[in-house]
Amino acid sequence: MGSIETELGTGQQQDFMRNLLVFTREHKSSFWSGTLAQFLAQIVTRDAHGVARSAHQYVWDMIRWTRPQGSETAAGSGLFADELFGMQEPIERVVDYFKAAAAGSEVGRRLLLLLGPPSGGKSTLVILLKRGLEEYSHTEAGAIYGIQGCPVHESPLHLIPHTLRAEFRETYQVEIRGELCPHCRMRVEQQLNGDFLQMPVERIFISEAGRSGIGTYAPHDPTTADLADLIGSVDLSKVADYGDEGDPRAWSWSGAVYAASRGMLEMIEILKVKREFLYLLLTLTQEKNVKVSRFPLIYLDETIVAHTNLAEFRKFLQESENEALLDRMVIVQVPYTLNFHDEARIYRKLISSAAPAFREVHLDPHVLSAAAVFAILTRLQEVDDKEQELAKRVRLYAREDVEGLHASDADRIRQKQPEEGLGGVSPRFVINALSSAIIQSNTRSLTTMDVLLALKDAIENDARIDPKKKRKWVDYLVLARKHFYNRWVKEDVHRALFVSFEQEAQDLLDKYLDEVEATLDNRQIRDPITSEERKPDERFLRSVEEKIHISDSGKQSFRQEVVRKAMRAFKRGEKFTLDSHAQLHEAVQQYFFEQRRDVLRLVSSSHRPDPEARQKISIVEQRLVDEYGYDAHSAREALNYVTTLLAQE
Repeated sequence: MGSIETELGTGQQQDFMRNLLVFTREHKSSFWSGTLAQFLAQIVTRDAHGVARSAHQYVWDMIRWTRPQGSETAAGSGLFADELFGMQEPIERVVDYFKAAAAGSEVGRRLLLLLGPPSGGKSTLVILLKRGLEEYSHTEAGAIYGIQGCPVHESPLHLIPHTLRAEFRETYQVEIRGELCPHCRMRVEQQLNGDFLQMPVERIFISEAGRSGIGTYAPHDPTTADLADLIGSVDLSKVADYGDEGDPRAWSWSGAVYAASRGMLEMIEILKVKREFLYLLLTLTQEKNVKVSRFPLIYLDETIVAHTNLAEFRKFLQESENEALLDRMVIVQVPYTLNFHDEARIYRKLISSAAPAFREVHLDPHVLSAAAVFAILTRLQEVDDKEQELAKRVRLYAREDVEGLHASDADRIRQKQPEEGLGGVSPRFVINALSSAIIQSNTRSLTTMDVLLALKDAIENDARIDPKKKRKWVDYLVLARKHFYNRWVKEDVHRALFVSFEQEAQDLLDKYLDEVEATLDNRQIRDPITSEERKPDERFLRSVEEKIHISDSGKQSFRQEVVRKAMRAFKRGEKFTLDSHAQLHEAVQQYFFEQRRDVLRLVSSSHRPDPEARQKISIVEQRLVDEYGYDAHSAREALNYVTTLLAQE
């Protein structure tokens, strides 16, 4: 046994090493170095536009590079697709910002501020942009060059004198923007005797860890925060060497704005910093330079992406002197998602990166979705909607078919409720409740009811939540169970109970269509057994339609709609199935379920069933395990739960 495990481990290690080699080959970049003269002859002549790109243009090119071929949407980009869920609109707005800034519009002179509740994905979005820049800089398309030894990694084109820049523009069809930094200016004058063509140039690679092209600033105590964290300060240890505090070599270029030059500066919780920090950053964004003592203006080309929470932003808005600062920001709201399918994907991602003990616990197939429904309910703007209406809104936001509503109604409702998604529980709250349920579980298997109870405990024991909100959120747990989980688990058990469900249900659907067509055509139907002709079975039709609350006055239009859809499917050469009509699918399922309710009670009612009943129970449980994502424990719990529901009806 041990030798087999050893061989397996060795095989996995070999696969991993092969993957490492493949990754290395794919990310292997051609290093280049030379003088400015060689750079102009070898690099600029080949790709002048790429060399002269601004930071905003570089980010925009990176985003386009990550998109799958043929994709036009940012949310579908490989950069975001597998990491951020339910954030299509904020992502599109962020990408639109970079697109407009890259085109040279005034947007590029604004600071990008991501605003939203905690754990809403702001930091993750910025991290993905930074990782994208790092990877892109290792590709040929993302090649970026800087003056060797320059503390701000500045473009070699800054070495071109202003008197020659017009001729450069005519020659290469690109504009040179920017000034040489004090450090490199001194090198040209003192080390190269003015011969700037001999200045060494090299290809640089963006790296947050290497402080090249990415800078990050996280605020600490505002009363003790020092601007030196952003723009550096005099390095007293070097003053003795150079004899002058104004010597660029005696300056510490360790500030975050220098690390971010040519790339991106991330400002975490930006509104917690002093106002002088904000003015410095906004001047940098507007004018692309910073002013430090003893030096002239220092040109820096970088994009600034900041993020903050709603509490800090609302406090910021209350101070009238901040209006001028707000005018220089592009604010993108990053709310929580209101689509419970996307919310469940967030939980799945968080679980996949959690501790092994978390991943080893089996979750029944509706745990994450039910928890997600609860989370969405807490994020809806508080109105006097009834349970049924709230459930409809949740389903509508999840792009599900809802009776009496169209998919476009979701956007209309969102516009009327602009605050939705800016409050409520965060994904972390739900994951913490899941963790608590796992710790308390002895079965290594969690059911949806286990998690709903864990969420109830988390709400009741959280001192931050006021009593009124606690009662409302507990009611939301009941709503999630009653209007969502009950329906899901009944469908699972129903399908598992009857092995031939799919075909039987399709036969029932075909019968419904035959009866409807005969009714609409005002003709009789030939009985397949007796061969006698009879009138359409109106009682059967109504018994199906009433399952989805089709009124007697509305039955005609509903039937006509069904026939139209069936005809369109026929013309396309497709079979009209249960998946072709969501409402009819639900009606047929409920009708089918109603017809076999007594059988289900028989199968799962007694603790000591006879051998025949025991065999039926075993088949149902195994089908739930094999085809619907349950394990043995959660399958038994699902059967017992559905039996209880039937007894209450």
